[in-house]
Amino acid sequence: MYDVFITKASKYLPNEPVSNDEMETYLGYINGAKSKAKAIILRNNKITTRYYALDKEGNPTHTNAQLTAKAVEGLFDEKFKKEDLKLLSVGTTSPDQIQPSHASMVHGELNIGKSIEINTATGLCNSGMNALNYGFLSIKAGVQDQAVCAGSERMSAWMTADKFNHEAENLILLEERPIIAFKREFLRWMLSDGAGAFLLENKPRENETNLKVEWIDFYSYAHEIEACMYAGCEKQEDGSLQSWADYPSEEWLKQSIFALKQDTKILDKYILVKGAESLRSSFDKHNLDPESIDHVLAHISSGYFKEGLKDEFAKVGLDFPWEKWFYNLSEVGNIGAGSIFIAVEQLMNSGNLKKGEKVLLCVPESGRFAYSCALLTVC
Repeated sequence: MYDVFITKASKYLPNEPVSNDEMETYLGYINGAKSKAKAIILRNNKITTRYYALDKEGNPTHTNAQLTAKAVEGLFDEKFKKEDLKLLSVGTTSPDQIQPSHASMVHGELNIGKSIEINTATGLCNSGMNALNYGFLSIKAGVQDQAVCAGSERMSAWMTADKFNHEAENLILLEERPIIAFKREFLRWMLSDGAGAFLLENKPRENETNLKVEWIDFYSYAHEIEACMYAGCEKQEDGSLQSWADYPSEEWLKQSIFALKQDTKILDKYILVKGAESLRSSFDKHNLDPESIDHVLAHISSGYFKEGLKDEFAKVGLDFPWEKWFYNLSEVGNIGAGSIFIAVEQLMNSGNLKKGEKVLLCVPESGRFAYSCALLTVC
């Protein structure tokens, strides 16, 4: 078995940061009217700027594959050239097409002139961690000596006004419980674009900041909880999902079958509790002392969850003081599968890490409640 190190991290955020006031300039106005929900949702998610792969007329400027390729290209240098790439493992919620795979499209964008091993992880926020795990295990087993892993999203293309103009505007917003928000429009003000990438190697780079990957754990609760976040289907009264393929094509638009939707009542009930339960399991499994953790990078979709997540962790004996938490949600937005990569990149390149420090990664996925966590050591 080999050790695995993140030896370099890169990110790509398209175009200029978009302020809260500018969002509808890029995404458009649903049925020509300003959103009634936007202000309340933004007040709760605490995001102040984000990035879109769109111009101000709502025209796309990058595909997801192009965003990912840009992040990967940031890893190439004198020590790791484009032609050295052997394994590309990528994850996303929002591929540009159903087929070919996202990894195939990124490989094509990179134009490296040779065949390589590729892997695509699909799903929601955990797809980035799944992609990272594939590269981690490949190197640990000695199958490869290096790998490039990436997480990315291009959600803006899903959130432009033309995707919503056919829907009624009579959605009810419950201000006293902001988590119970609009089933569809709610996500317009939550999601954004970008990509992050890691270079993994079986040896650390000399005189540079490296992060040794100690372990990566995954947990799914699909055996006990129904779907919460979904697309390409519609939720039935009994909680089951009916596939787009089982609907007449004329219903696809009428029922917004391909829109990304979230059952926020279930989200509120489970997302934090199960996250704490998962992390406690990993600390027990690895006999890890909470006091040994120096940095906590927890992906959250909204600032609404920040206080609650700390409280739930504390309830299971993981009471990390605020000075150990690292968040960049307010500046870069919720980039789903790319968020944890972009947070690590910012911390890794900040110059603030010290040898021997422990970095904890926590990523929730509300699809049907799946969680991942990882431990990194600065070396």
